[in-house]
Amino acid sequence: MGKILEINGPLVRLELPEAVIGEQVRVGAIGLIGEVIGRQGDSALAQLYEDTGGLHPGELAEGLGWPLSVELGPGLLNAIFDGVQRPLDAVRDKSGDRIARGVSVPSLPRDRRWHFVPDPRWQDGGHIAGGDVLGTVQETASIQHRILTPPLAHGELLELAPEGDYTIEEVIGRIKLADGRIERLQLFHRWPVRTPRPFRKRDHAIKPLITGQRILDTFYPLLKGGKAAIPGPFGAGKTMLQQQVARWCNAEIVIYVGCGERGNEMTDVLEFMPQLKDPHTGRPLMERTLLVANTSNMPVVAREASVYVGMTMAEYFRDQGYDVVMVADSTSRWAEALREVAGRLGQMPVEEGYPAYLGSRLAAFYERAGRVETLAGEHGSVTLIGAVSPPGGDFSEPVTSHTKEIVQTFWALSKELADARHYPSVDWLESFSGYVPSAARWWAENIDPGWAAARGEALDLLSASEELQRIVNLVGVEALSSEQRWILESSNLLKEGLLQQSAIDDIDSFCSPEKQFALLAGLLEIHRRGLRLVRLGAPARRLIQMPLLAQARRWKSQHASDKLEQLKEKIARIAAEFEWIAVDYEKTPKTAPPGSAEGKGQQS
Repeated sequence: MGKILEINGPLVRLELPEAVIGEQVRVGAIGLIGEVIGRQGDSALAQLYEDTGGLHPGELAEGLGWPLSVELGPGLLNAIFDGVQRPLDAVRDKSGDRIARGVSVPSLPRDRRWHFVPDPRWQDGGHIAGGDVLGTVQETASIQHRILTPPLAHGELLELAPEGDYTIEEVIGRIKLADGRIERLQLFHRWPVRTPRPFRKRDHAIKPLITGQRILDTFYPLLKGGKAAIPGPFGAGKTMLQQQVARWCNAEIVIYVGCGERGNEMTDVLEFMPQLKDPHTGRPLMERTLLVANTSNMPVVAREASVYVGMTMAEYFRDQGYDVVMVADSTSRWAEALREVAGRLGQMPVEEGYPAYLGSRLAAFYERAGRVETLAGEHGSVTLIGAVSPPGGDFSEPVTSHTKEIVQTFWALSKELADARHYPSVDWLESFSGYVPSAARWWAENIDPGWAAARGEALDLLSASEELQRIVNLVGVEALSSEQRWILESSNLLKEGLLQQSAIDDIDSFCSPEKQFALLAGLLEIHRRGLRLVRLGAPARRLIQMPLLAQARRWKSQHASDKLEQLKEKIARIAAEFEWIAVDYEKTPKTAPPGSAEGKGQQS
């Protein structure tokens, strides 16, 4: 037991000679929780996860003997936690709508009973290792929760409870460790959030994360176990794009961490997500989702911890063999929390006031994503998608520039596209993906071998149109040749008929890979047919007036992903649509005039 020596915002200096760095502490009469981040002599420096207003030197403080940890077991899914894994429903029941300081509630419900089915492998005991599956609990109708041995527990399994209903604190087994000690097993265990959970080895990510968003899947794919960033200024649609990914992606578990976002945005997420249906099962989406809410008006230090809390829970489901998507909104607010704490510690600021270790902290966080072989021999993955909010949309600021060097998929959002009501406002010139070769193999095996070539052709077309658009802005469209006008029209067709996607349209909100490629192939076929005619002499104006172009813009919202027969029939008729124009230009070459060089050659 010790006492408070000094208070500096969320940082307090304590007289705790026995405390170690990383240990949790309880401070003051109301019991504020914090974490030791430094030592000097007999004093310890701690950062508190709650407002320190009202504390004063001399109040009691004590070390709790363990680091900041999360409880991992049944009860995580369909829950909403704060930045240090306190369930907000339980906090509200105890303190009302306004969260009182010092509220202490268990992370997982202690009174609920879960039906545990032991793994038959352990009927006769045997040697058990960390990460082995003891049995299962049907946590929700969508997800079977696999009860894991704590990662560091190795020894002889002495007993395992029979099938039945248990609370998470009841003992379901005992292990005799190598040193002779007996460790009790429960339906849950704790793990420190700043320590990555162990695994056997990393695997190469091989399958794309299908989000149902055409600009992402077709042009800038992300693999399961990959790392992606969504940078964009205020109003560019980051939160909506992340919600679309969380709703439609083909991962089995979704973890959404609202880190320092505005309270009204987070409220929309908390109200919106529980109402959604899982498109893959028809069940409520929250049955395979959990939320971590830490808004900008919550304590800054809890904001810094919240991303680690979310990542540790993601790794736990990964260790069960699931594919997990974690969305962090946003890492910029997390970096700002690092900057504030570093400033109070008197650490030397570097770029824009951020601490010198900003880049290494970001890299260490993103490196916890990946596809792995678990300790139990299963394969699981954590796909990390972090939003970045650069001030004024400046992608050269430190958080964005460091993140860009770390991730392999970069979905850059454009304020200009958002202002033009083009959503998702992903900039096809600023964005990139390093996973294209791996994704191309999957598309070739499962959808169509021509995906990579079609993607490249479409990007070349979009890039060429940007140059032509600059000319139009300067001197007008009349300065363009017919071929250039057709290229500009074809790129607009791609933008409106493929890249734009409505999140509120029942048909267009999600687009399967089969539909994505069908749309891409159809629009490129229109471009090629028209380009051929323009080069034969057809005026671009005549082609632009074709009803086919207006119809093609509506294909995306007319045909559901599971009913593509009519769409494919329309694409098959594209050639016939151009045929009636082609007959005017596909004639045999005319005889050259008699006075020309060619005419003299013909006469001789």
